Amino acid sequence: MPRTPIEYRDASAGVRAVFDDIKRTRQVDDVNNFWKYLAHDPAVLARTWQSVKEIMAAGALDPLTKEMIYLAVSVTNGCPYCIASHTAAARKAGMSDAMFGELMAVVGMANETNRLANGYRVPIDPAFE
Repeated sequence: MPRTPIEYRDASAGVRAVFDDIKRTRQVDDVNNFWKYLAHDPAVLARTWQSVKEIMAAGALDPLTKEMIYLAVSVTNGCPYCIASHTAAARKAGMSDAMFGELMAVVGMANETNRLANGYRVPIDPAFE
């Protein structure tokens, strides 16, 4: 398992091309550690970046909504890195403290009721089918 990030100066031309696209798309001076660690496998780096870029672009859902959904899933999955990264991205996209608080309340409530429904093996109502 790689224990060090691949820095731009040490990256192959292919990895540099992906890093350059990330920096240009996100308007940042450097890529974050997630991408630097994925750079150990250039194919995974390129595939993951392409998917993230496509999925997180504005569409039927705006970027703030997408970041808040990503944050909610990251909290539920217990990924500290993704929680930090997508909290920062959601805040940059306009998430307020009040929005964050409500989001965490929804995440907590959904996790609780999901577990209750699963534990009690509640059958799905015909009206929901």
